[in-house]
Amino acid sequence: MVSALKARGGSATIEELEEDVSESLQLSDDILSVPHGDGARSQFQYELAWVRTYLKKVGAVENSERGVWSLTPTGAAMSEAELRDVPRRVRAETRRVKQTTEGPDDLEGPIANEGSSEGAEIFWKERLIDVLLNISPAAFERLCQRLLRESGFTKVEVTGRSGDGGIDGIGVFRIQLVSFHVLFQSKRWKGSVGAGVVRDFRGAMVGRADKGLIITTGTFTADARREATRDGAPAIDLVDGDALGDLLKQLGLGVRVKKVEEVDIEPEFFKLI
Repeated sequence: MVSALKARGGSATIEELEEDVSESLQLSDDILSVPHGDGARSQFQYELAWVRTYLKKVGAVENSERGVWSLTPTGAAMSEAELRDVPRRVRAETRRVKQTTEGPDDLEGPIANEGSSEGAEIFWKERLIDVLLNISPAAFERLCQRLLRESGFTKVEVTGRSGDGGIDGIGVFRIQLVSFHVLFQSKRWKGSVGAGVVRDFRGAMVGRADKGLIITTGTFTADARREATRDGAPAIDLVDGDALGDLLKQLGLGVRVKKVEEVDIEPEFFKLI
């Protein structure tokens, strides 16, 4: 991942990192599509999320609110040996902290190895996807409608007609003096979405809108992402479960961030009284 960030000029989105790392490791689409347990995230995405978490824990990378990950001076200076040692360092520090605060008897199971705070982002998104998979298709369409409105779309309508090539709705997105008609598809998929879905959606939208958008709780295969940006064809934007979680968190739709108050004592103050 560090090599991928360096090759991208020091920063990259999660999608770009997944693409670069999978190409570097020469992973096939079959491997990339292996799901993680019963969740919507693939095993590859799950493991790469832990890599990001570990690197962030040691100060090698940082991420912005918009989901852009960047390499820090510390990370840029780390050797291959130091990078390989990051998981051991993080787990050792987690054990030390837990032993200090809870005692050795509490160090049992995988939580002792992984820690709870480091994986907070991974776990809350999995919980969110579980919730989304259990609402009705109509409710998910309404959620996507609200998401688009909160993101600046107007005239957002849910059509959801059967036999309409997968088109679930339409909206208008305005950028200053220019507006675009956008057709969207919103599906609660569990697992990977292939290139066929993107092709079918494009076939249904041609001549009816300026752009297309597919929103899903699942993931997109590498072929699907390539199909979405294929030369000579109308581009289709893809929002997978991971990006959907970030958007809902950013907009405060069903995801609330709790702020923890930290109290610090200043002994020097009392010495001056």
